[in-house]
Amino acid sequence: MTENADLVPFDVAAVLDRAAAGGRITPEEALHLYRDAPLHALGSAADAVRRRRYAGTEHIATYIIERNINYTNVCVTACKFCAFYAAPKDKAKGWTRDLDDILRRCAETVELGGTQVMFQGGHHPDYGVEYYEKHFAAIKAEYPQLVIHSLGASEVEHMARISKVSVDEAISRIHAAGLDSFAGAGAELLPARPRKAIAPLKESGERWLEIMETAHGLGVESTSTMLMGTGETNAERIEHLRMIRDVQDRTGGFRAFIPYTYQPENNHLKGRTQATIFEYLRMIAIARLFMDNIAHIQGSWLTTGKEAGQLSLHYGADDLGSIMLEENVVSSAGAKHRSNRMEIIDLIRKAGRVPAQRTTTYEHIVVHDDPANDPVDERVMSHISSTAIEGGTAHPELKLLTSN
Repeated sequence: MTENADLVPFDVAAVLDRAAAGGRITPEEALHLYRDAPLHALGSAADAVRRRRYAGTEHIATYIIERNINYTNVCVTACKFCAFYAAPKDKAKGWTRDLDDILRRCAETVELGGTQVMFQGGHHPDYGVEYYEKHFAAIKAEYPQLVIHSLGASEVEHMARISKVSVDEAISRIHAAGLDSFAGAGAELLPARPRKAIAPLKESGERWLEIMETAHGLGVESTSTMLMGTGETNAERIEHLRMIRDVQDRTGGFRAFIPYTYQPENNHLKGRTQATIFEYLRMIAIARLFMDNIAHIQGSWLTTGKEAGQLSLHYGADDLGSIMLEENVVSSAGAKHRSNRMEIIDLIRKAGRVPAQRTTTYEHIVVHDDPANDPVDERVMSHISSTAIEGGTAHPELKLLTSN
């Protein structure tokens, strides 16, 4: 597939109509639509697909309460878009959280009604399968109600290499220890040219997908992600979608697709390229139309802003992501958007949808169909930096610190 796939006449309206009615579109058609379809027509077709897929609950848009627990920033991969990592020899910048600290963060998550933790960190040169087994088992022993939705194929490749075991064994062991599903981390851009440009030390896109396919075969589902705006072409964006869709045809193991935008601060790319809000909204819509075998498309307010996240609900997204009680990775690169539970509920409601808190697997925990019954806990906010909720029951001896 090339950027200029214009050898034959292309009827945008006819392809949009077919896609909106549930017909599968080709990568070439997706590229045409992504580049050329009128924005509102593209969004309308994507929303038609969403409404048909969720007939009966199409009035609902979901969110989740979770915490990203960043266990270390020490990393050997040195991706050019990353502002979070520290080189292994950088003793001044590098750090690792101890298990007690991690468990306190889990306690706070439970205290605030969170249902999921994302274990997210660097590729530490000393951390093999055993490290993750120990930590996942400890979290499950203390907080069995928390879903561990964490890591991705890149971490699996790394831990298997450190422990000198197969990828199959690494996945099986961490799953047995407590990992519930993979978060799709490390996908970035899957096509070879942009991937080598921004993450030359990571495994290939094909290898990333191969590991995910292995995980799906072992009963570990995942999400899939995409990093937009690091210099990739439109055709490479669509190729990324195609590569994921092909694996999904075989495994059905991807629960959701989550595109997000590159943040330009404090990293080696230095913001030379970025995706616009319109490119992002077009990607949400084309993902809903093209990825007909993936149930959920998630809008991202963290990197694009709350208004764009709200708009994504009209371009095919059925989920507005999470109130992240803690997040340090994309924030290090300049993502400054913050929110809280009441604001997320309000954003969804003002988009004309009924908000619902969900589980990791998208079951509704509570549907906020009556504003009079909305939650009023002001502690449930994104980017808490402490490990203590003032007045909470998890660790009453600790005091809430100022958010960073």
